[in-house]
Amino acid sequence: MQEKNARANKMMLWFAMISMTMTFAGLTSAYVVSSSRADWLSSFELPNQFLYSTLLILTSSITFFLGKKALEKGKLALQKIFLWATLALTILFIYFQFTGFSEIISQGYYFTGAASSINTSFIYVLVLLHLAHVFGGLIVLSIVIIQTYRNAYSPDQKLGYELAELFWHFLDFLWIYLYVFVTVYS
Repeated sequence: MQEKNARANKMMLWFAMISMTMTFAGLTSAYVVSSSRADWLSSFELPNQFLYSTLLILTSSITFFLGKKALEKGKLALQKIFLWATLALTILFIYFQFTGFSEIISQGYYFTGAASSINTSFIYVLVLLHLAHVFGGLIVLSIVIIQTYRNAYSPDQKLGYELAELFWHFLDFLWIYLYVFVTVYS
């Protein structure tokens, strides 16, 4: 029964991630189609803050993974350290995302209105939608941290942790895809 429940939970998560992937695929397809517009900015570059945030979220994926490895070895203190590191890296990721937006605004590009461009409007939508999912990931990470302190996980009982980790890696992969896509396609 427990194995059947685990499979069902994993399947639901995969369906959710596929759905999110389809949303971002549609948005990036619209980005490509819109690039043929006359008002498309061919010289726009993402601020460096987005590169820094990319490195941070990639590192957070590593710390989340290392936390699971520590859990599997029964090293709960080390697992907690890796989870807190993941949280700190995520907060820094969010900080750099918003400083990146500040840089775009300081360049005179806004989400909408006369000072906006189609490029930056797409970037705002892509990044803010991803950030909404990251905030969901933060909730999941917070639950994992709380459950860790409640000793809910063990080397034999780690389904919740594994599901959270899978979602986390998905969010990281999604951001890396978006960053590379916008960087290459701008």
